[in-house]
Amino acid sequence: MDCLILRFDAPLMSFGAVVVDQINPTWRFPGRAMLAGLLGNALGWDHRDVAKLQALQDRLRFAARWDAEPQLLIDYQTVDLGQPFFVGTGWTTRGRREDRKGGSAATSTHQRWREHWANGVATVALALDGNGAPTLSDLEHALRAPARALFIGRKPCLPAAPILVGLRQAEGVKAALAAEPLADIGPRTRPSAVPAIWPLDEGPGAAIEERYDRRDWQNNIHRGAQRYAVGNLEITA
Repeated sequence: MDCLILRFDAPLMSFGAVVVDQINPTWRFPGRAMLAGLLGNALGWDHRDVAKLQALQDRLRFAARWDAEPQLLIDYQTVDLGQPFFVGTGWTTRGRREDRKGGSAATSTHQRWREHWANGVATVALALDGNGAPTLSDLEHALRAPARALFIGRKPCLPAAPILVGLRQAEGVKAALAAEPLADIGPRTRPSAVPAIWPLDEGPGAAIEERYDRRDWQNNIHRGAQRYAVGNLEITA
């Protein structure tokens, strides 16, 4: 199987879990929708390309690990809606303005809590199931020369180094990830074991994790669960 090796090395990154009210958590590992969005951005697609994004998401196969242990950082964001130019409005969510009309909500402080991973390095092995466009070669070219600036989960999460490491041959994405040497992480902390996530059909893990990391791109909502194996990965490189 042909696999692309990606490396996420950034001061901050976020892997968007299920949002509850104004709390925006992050998954421990990258998710299917997040990877589809990143690749679509590299290809020059936007949110109007819903059929392409949906098809790409459905074909993705990936495994991910942490090479440098990240720290959870919660970004507390506020805006004072009492200021004259903010009266009646809030922030934008899912492409629509959040209106605040009447009561204390119209003039109070609007709050959000957004989780990020700080100072970590994650490595991802990625492949495509089935045939069609884009091909893995298309994704490789797009990551070498992306159509737009790339970010890892959220727009402020800019990579500190090129994301693409290279093309590898392996029996599966888990095997490709295990065969890839650990990243040079400098003074950052190496985990005592290498935590990882991979497809269930590529071997059991210490546990099974079910995540709602599939996006309905047409309706711009997360919908659909995926089960993964999680555990410590033995590096064979």
